[in-house]
Amino acid sequence: MNIAQAKQSIKDTIRLYLKKDELGDYILPMVRQRPVFLLGAPGIGKTAIIEQIAAEMGLALVSYSMTHHTRQSALGLPFIEKKLYGGREVPVSEYTMSEIIASVYDTMEESGLKEGILFLDEINCVSETLYPSMLQFLQYKVFGRHKVPEGWIVVTAGNPPEYNRMVREFDVVTMDRLKLMEVEADKKAWMEYAVKQQVHPAILAYLELKDEHFYIMELTESGREYVTARGWEDLSRILKACEEEGIEADEMLLAQYLHHDSVVKEFGAYYELYRKYEKDYSPALILKGLGTELMTERVGNAPFDERILLAGMLCERVEADMQRVLVKADALSKLRPVLAACAQGDDVEEKLGKGIDALLRSQTQLDAAGALKEDDKRAVRRSALIADELIKAARADKTDPFAAAKAVYNSELEGLKGEAAEVSSELAAMFKFSEAAFGEDSQELLLLVTRLTVNDSAARFIAGFGSEDYTRLSSALMVRDRGDQLKEEINKLGELL
Repeated sequence: MNIAQAKQSIKDTIRLYLKKDELGDYILPMVRQRPVFLLGAPGIGKTAIIEQIAAEMGLALVSYSMTHHTRQSALGLPFIEKKLYGGREVPVSEYTMSEIIASVYDTMEESGLKEGILFLDEINCVSETLYPSMLQFLQYKVFGRHKVPEGWIVVTAGNPPEYNRMVREFDVVTMDRLKLMEVEADKKAWMEYAVKQQVHPAILAYLELKDEHFYIMELTESGREYVTARGWEDLSRILKACEEEGIEADEMLLAQYLHHDSVVKEFGAYYELYRKYEKDYSPALILKGLGTELMTERVGNAPFDERILLAGMLCERVEADMQRVLVKADALSKLRPVLAACAQGDDVEEKLGKGIDALLRSQTQLDAAGALKEDDKRAVRRSALIADELIKAARADKTDPFAAAKAVYNSELEGLKGEAAEVSSELAAMFKFSEAAFGEDSQELLLLVTRLTVNDSAARFIAGFGSEDYTRLSSALMVRDRGDQLKEEINKLGELL
């Protein structure tokens, strides 16, 4: 299965494991809740999907790499206890609580969440002394004498032996206690994820043209050469940071993320073209509606890869602006009930302070448990900044502190509406230019519509603020695309006859 299928399968498994009967008991007892075992090559996103699942399902998350654990840290430290057996005092071995189990209880205490995921990575790389204890853990969820609490789902991951010399192949007895999911690198599934994560448009466009460079694991005369999904995503972040700081991203930098000589050279050349096209076409001007007829004509006559690259540039900028607007909208939404609670009575400043503290505390607890999405974290930080301004305004106006705080809130709200209108104008300008330059039935226009459809921020923005162009084009292009798929399927059926 690919990583997207694995993610959905794990979410379904968790829903079943956490399902309760009418008395509030879990339908599947813990001994029958087989731990999930994600088995797949390194860098394909196994750890990332667990983090996403926890945040999306509102579950706490505790993660451990088992390569770092000894028998003592996993099971707990041994100590001697004295007990009476048949009237005779006998020294017996006991164990302190496992560091792993203790972390689960700590997370429950800090976050207030009673259900979560215990993620144990590289589980097939455990030390020789710890290995025998794994069988007991995988069936009974016990380290030493201490159990994983009810409501906590065990998910494990590991690499096949060909990728890691430390791997110990599990025997049949061990595998029969696991819910095995073998995961393969899949470019299509990753590209959908990459669009949502706003991976650099140069990388997205390059991989649209170079399927074979998405994931590589080769053994050459000079050693192992490899390119992974994790490498592309990390490279995306560093490229954006370099562009913001005006730092050149040369082949030496690329080679720190893409460990394959020919891919480094080819992507390096492509990235140089991206930077050139960015200057030549000025996406910022196009989104302001200032694309000239000469520019439109030039794009229309450009090669396909150049057109795809420009489409990606435009979409990435619009998506980033949509995300920024939504983060501010979420921040104001979190503050609204806090401010509303101050409408009656005195001590507005004190009430605001307590309300903000409670909001931040609850969000910090969720963040500590790994149950908070990145956009939610940004919204919380934005809430804190706006809250400071509300408190300052309330403190400065002794006559009507609530009205002063409300005025600041309303000012922020009006600013948000203005920003949303600007982004809506950018969206309209992007579609107008793209239809003129690429054509109404073009692949480039289909790419734009598809990206906006699968991007969570874009979908939320369009649902909230609307876009006539998107509605019109998505209906026409998606129907045409499905018609093309149907023709292909019919043709394939004919080939089989």
